[in-house]
Amino acid sequence: MKTSDFFYELPQELIAQTPVEPRDSSRLMVLHKDDGKVEHRVFSELIEYLNEGDCLILNNTRVIPARIYGVKKETGAVVEFLLLKQMENNVWECLCKPGKRAKIGSEFVFGEGITKCEVIDITEDGNRIIRFKCDSKEIYNILDKIGKMPLPPYITAELDNGERYQTVYSKELGSAAAPTAGLHFTEEMLERIKAKGVNIGYVTLHVGLGTFRPVKVDDVTNHKMHSEYYQLPKETAELINETKKNGNKVISVGTTSTRTLESVATKLGKIDEDEGNTEIFIYPGYKFKVIDAQITNFHLPESTLIMLVSAFAGYDNVMNAYKKAVEEKYRFFSFGDAMLIL
Repeated sequence: MKTSDFFYELPQELIAQTPVEPRDSSRLMVLHKDDGKVEHRVFSELIEYLNEGDCLILNNTRVIPARIYGVKKETGAVVEFLLLKQMENNVWECLCKPGKRAKIGSEFVFGEGITKCEVIDITEDGNRIIRFKCDSKEIYNILDKIGKMPLPPYITAELDNGERYQTVYSKELGSAAAPTAGLHFTEEMLERIKAKGVNIGYVTLHVGLGTFRPVKVDDVTNHKMHSEYYQLPKETAELINETKKNGNKVISVGTTSTRTLESVATKLGKIDEDEGNTEIFIYPGYKFKVIDAQITNFHLPESTLIMLVSAFAGYDNVMNAYKKAVEEKYRFFSFGDAMLIL
């Protein structure tokens, strides 16, 4: 398939700039993949589509305040650093702007001396590898003091409350972006879901900014995915296997949860406790091994995420659903509305 097959026209005003309140008042499009039928609902009504014995799989990653500004020791120039991934202890991969000021060996000071870093390498795609000069156990505390929330480039409005770019169940620090399908859940809604007999399991996948990058090759199959760290705990693996054994549905919340489960099943040939890094790229033709339904947001044209959704729901179904979403003025992307695919 061609990358251009996944293009659709999106009016700028439909890109959500701020989250709705309360979280579960966003709209919910329900797409039935067998016949392409579409329903228009509200996210709080999701519970009507869940049955006792089903399980929801949530990604409990937490976004770090990963946008920091360093002053170059030699010149005093200010450079923006966007932390993408922790490689080891104090070593991180990051985006730098302007990159020409962050050559190997350059040193930068942050927060008027609260910490420093040195550029130690440059990757093939131009990202910088930096080493912070501080106690590795203190890095997250330091980021809380000097960092800003790394909102996606298509969001230009300031966010009053940084917690609105976190899920209510976020726990494991490490993401450069939120798993946005989970932003719609409130704690009260999760309690109602549990009360219905629906089980909830957690995975961790630390989201990288590669998730926002457009596919730049004409032939989809030539695209190389970015790598992301994931963890599937034993109790979640057991929950999924028990759900399958009883004939109930496994419902992934977000493409990140989907990628975690499908990565493990592809690697091990089954669902079991596992952790590692995944570069799985799911596009039409992929045979899903684990999930029976998924909750997701509306994704960028020509992105790997719309390709993943098309693989699950069917290309024609998804492109028609997106056309209807534009016509019905759904809100798109990270702070936008949701889709349930059954």
